[in-house]
Amino acid sequence: MSSRPVIRLRPKTDPRRIRRGFPWVYDNELVVDRRTKALEPGSIATLEDADRQPLATVAVNPNSKIMGRVLDLDPEAEVGHDWLAGRLRAALDLRDMLYDAPFYRLVHAEADGFPGTVIDRFGEACVIQPNSAWIEARFDDLADVLSEVSGVTTIFKNAGGRARGLEGLDDASLVARGALSGAVRVPMNGATYLADLEGGQKTGLFYDQRPNHAFVQRLARGTEVLDVFSHVGGFALAALVGGATRALAVDGSAPALALAAQGAEATGVADRFETRQADAFDALTALAEEGRTFGTVVCDPPAFAPSKNALDAGLRAYERVARLAAPLVAPGGTVTLCSCSHAVDLDAFRTACLRGIGRAGRKVQILRTGFAGPDHPLHPSLTESGYLKAMTFRLLP
Repeated sequence: MSSRPVIRLRPKTDPRRIRRGFPWVYDNELVVDRRTKALEPGSIATLEDADRQPLATVAVNPNSKIMGRVLDLDPEAEVGHDWLAGRLRAALDLRDMLYDAPFYRLVHAEADGFPGTVIDRFGEACVIQPNSAWIEARFDDLADVLSEVSGVTTIFKNAGGRARGLEGLDDASLVARGALSGAVRVPMNGATYLADLEGGQKTGLFYDQRPNHAFVQRLARGTEVLDVFSHVGGFALAALVGGATRALAVDGSAPALALAAQGAEATGVADRFETRQADAFDALTALAEEGRTFGTVVCDPPAFAPSKNALDAGLRAYERVARLAAPLVAPGGTVTLCSCSHAVDLDAFRTACLRGIGRAGRKVQILRTGFAGPDHPLHPSLTESGYLKAMTFRLLP
């Protein structure tokens, strides 16, 4: 262990936060000298407090504001095959308890002990998003261990997304193991979804909304449904399985809507399903002008506030969605509004939604506040791991 690099907290940096489990060490909390700056991104190092007492094993990236990512509170942990396998087995054990079929988020970054790493499973295939330098440097090792532990035969490396850019990483995606041939069928809440693992958004499907799909599925019985920002038909297909009379899916992506239509065919609800390709805000305005109303409305937009710098603009966008959606809800119907923005906390999101609905002249009851499913566990010290909020309102007659 003597050859391992050492990085050290500044004298005014309190080490207790690390000891209690906080997984990040920022560059302004560390003594950053020439030796530290020269470390290879993804290097494994020992983190010491200002008194030179070992605190943890960390991954270092001098190019990132999060310069240290805590991998293990054992300062002498060896991050190799056995370490990776142990973490993956623990993650797989949880999902085996939760789900009967192998379709879920297998690794949810820090909350599963893999900082900056996401793995979604689609039966015999997995999509890995290595969003931090330490796992990028060990991607081949991770892929080997993942195949060994889970038995998957196909692994796709998804190198898209904002997080990799912040780590100084490239955007070159590739099929790392096996082969992909077309969209993958994913059973969820009684519906069948089509996920494009190579060319779709994120990893191809949003598993995080599973419990919120299920709640809307119950609410939507006997109603007509509007699913805006629908991607591959997430809420719409679940609602149709649950007994909705019809569903309209709106999205700006033609490929996503094509997959939604294929999912409707596979689910056996195509005769009650239609799509509209349009900008979501334009579609909401147009539907109001057409005099359309729906018993169940859902708006699940992309992250309007991906960072704190975008917070104010993001909250205005969420308020606008609520204001435009509210007139489309039939008296006594429901609207579910979602946010996947890390920078927007629940109170701010709720306030934006209520302000928008109020400006549309509607009165509401708050029925439910939903979050991501249990395959997206929360890290107790990292609020960012609980990014998803889904609020369901009943609009009073």
